[in-house]
Amino acid sequence: MGCSAIELKNKVAVVIGGTSGIGRAIALGLAEAGADVIASSRRIEQVEATADEIQEIGRRTLRVASDVLDRASLQGLLDKSVASFEKVDILVNSAGRTRRGATLDFSDEDWNKIIETNLTGTLRACQVFGRHMIERRYGRIINIASLSSFVSLLEVAAYSASKAAVASLTKSLAIEWARHGICVNAIAPGVFRTALNERLLDETARGQEFLLRTPMKRFGRVEELAGAAVFLASDAASFVTGEILVVDGGLLASGVNQ
Repeated sequence: MGCSAIELKNKVAVVIGGTSGIGRAIALGLAEAGADVIASSRRIEQVEATADEIQEIGRRTLRVASDVLDRASLQGLLDKSVASFEKVDILVNSAGRTRRGATLDFSDEDWNKIIETNLTGTLRACQVFGRHMIERRYGRIINIASLSSFVSLLEVAAYSASKAAVASLTKSLAIEWARHGICVNAIAPGVFRTALNERLLDETARGQEFLLRTPMKRFGRVEELAGAAVFLASDAASFVTGEILVVDGGLLASGVNQ
């Protein structure tokens, strides 16, 4: 028996939180691999810009804003995608937020905002799109976990708790939905340089500690996450489900590096 190809021709992907940083890199990577890609987020101007990039690759797309805090907006995203493309094969959940602060003084409001976006928002999207995939008996769902799904990072307890829960949710959905032809996995990125964290990485002791603990001695480029996403979204990964694929330059394997 031959191995299924790692390509996405004739597939339709929706990437929520797909217009900046990691989500945008994954959306463009899925498009490069042959999928038609709808990259959605709250800001319509970013949706428009990313849609232009997807079209430049030669793939079809839609311009639809959505918010993981609003189930109706996620349902609208699904409905518009199905109306235009007749199906959604692949869902990537990349919307997220964080806030650093001492846990002792962390407010209920800030805690709840992070849990609501990172965990409950991921669940909402999985429910909305998962129902469509169950009806079709086919689907690939890729959630975004984190290094903090496995190890703690100082003073981001809410974020770490939310991402540990995303890893657990991924496994729960994987075993519930496997019988329906749906694979549910997650990618756990290491430390990747983005516009939001450049100063943290380059100008703080925290950034230097991340670098010290990464055996490759560099930060990741967001484009380096695309291959993991394409693999998990493809039929080459048809027997892979409930997996948290770490892409971190060896950080989690790291003990003493010098």
